[in-house]
Amino acid sequence: MEVHFTTDQEALIREAVASGRYQSAEEAVQDAMARWEERERARVETLAALDEAEADLETGRFADYSDEALDALARELKQEGRAQGDPAQK
Repeated sequence: MEVHFTTDQEALIREAVASGRYQSAEEAVQDAMARWEERERARVETLAALDEAEADLETGRFADYSDEALDALARELKQEGRAQGDPAQK
């Protein structure tokens, strides 16, 4: 397979290798591909979860929350999100 990069992409790869972050251009590209694969898996999982949630809504499988319960849930989810974003909070 032959792949062509833009001038900026090539410069980014060269800089990453020169700085020691990667041992070779191939390693840099492999890392980029691995990250793309991770994002694609996450995207597919998210779409599947949305499909499942939509099916639950259509069949009436859901809970209705009061405004107070939703506020508490929002606070809890924000805390969890912040903890996931900051490894020191885990």
